[in-house]
This record gives sequence, C-alpha cells and structure tokens, in this order.
Amino acid sequence: QVQFVESGGGLVQPGGSLRLSCAASRNIASIYTMAWYRQAPGKQRDLVATITNGASTNYADSVKGRFTISRDNAKNTVYLQMNSLKPEDTAVYYCNARMGVIEGLYAWGQGTLVTVSS
Repeated sequence: QVQFVESGGGLVQPGGSLRLSCAASRNIASIYTMAWYRQAPGKQRDLVATITNGASTNYADSVKGRFTISRDNAKNTVYLQMNSLKPEDTAVYYCNARMGVIEGLYAWGQGTLVTVSS
C-alpha cells in the first residue's frame, strides 16, 4: 500500500500559476505510471495528466500546453506545474497510481483545493 498527501493548492487569479506536490508514503520508483486527477464541485473525478517511469507524459486536452507533470522518485514526489490558470481549473486535485484502465490504484488522499477566481 501507499498513501498520498497532496499540497500546494490555494486561491489564484486567472492567468496565475501554482505548483502542486504529491508526497508518497513509500518509494514510487516501482510504480510505473503516476497521475494527477481533479474533481470539480458536482462533477466526477477526471484524469488530468500522467507520467511514466520513463518520463513519458500525457495530458487532458483541456490542460495541454498549460500544465506540466513531473516526478522525483528519489523524493517519492510527483509535481504538477499549472500555468495560465482558468476558472474552469477550479477543483480538488488528487494524485494516485494508474495501471492500464485502472484509475486510482491506491486509496485516495484528501486532495488539495485549487480555486481560480478574480
């Protein structure tokens, strides 16, 4: 098992930036794919970005070109750099492992709230 603690959220104006961090309770080097998800109020949780151990990345169309996912296996941490934020990016952001079509391989953390508003 592994537990995740997300941090770095907050209130930011449209066009601003935030960097989210996801600290894992154990080494993530053996986890091939890590991912960031988000859940807006009243909506389902959606996949935002993924990164493999080989640093191959993929992004949802809605964030492509604005968000960057990265991982530091030595620090057991996954990051999400978010630039040019829009009000529609407002959501609780979570990280988790992903395997094939299985989203969220482990228990979900508490997430970190990102609010984009003027």
